Amino acid sequence: MYILKQGIKGDPHRRWSLPDRIFFGYGACHILAGVFLDQPPLPGFYAERIIPAEGFLGFHVYMTNGVIVFDYHGYSIRDRLLEHHRRVWTSQHGGWFCAIERVDFDLLSTAELNKRKMRGPDQYLHDPVPRARRFIERRDHASASAKALATA
Repeated sequence: MYILKQGIKGDPHRRWSLPDRIFFGYGACHILAGVFLDQPPLPGFYAERIIPAEGFLGFHVYMTNGVIVFDYHGYSIRDRLLEHHRRVWTSQHGGWFCAIERVDFDLLSTAELNKRKMRGPDQYLHDPVPRARRFIERRDHASASAKALATA
């Protein structure tokens, strides 16, 4: 997990200049998920989101087939990702808890995203969709997902 310096997330230029993993790991995970699902590199994946309780941070969207996940880290075991996320946020914010929900809306629709207090693709300094597509295309999904599954 990354902790950004104060003001980066609110500054479009500084935010856009972040390395891909940090950009997609800190505020644009839903764009990465939407692009992944638009042209899925592996079958059977769907998006889930971590929704922190009222007043807490820690929102996250990732793709899963129920066993493994793909997000800005690459592929890992779903239970490990969720435990890691919980452990990090509870260590920083006592009483932190969340709900896990299957995504039932278009992750690339600005209107749908704005209803849920997320930025749409056209609300970044530049279009994040090609950036997400390049991030996804740089991976060997079959090999990486098999490697993650072997650690289960």
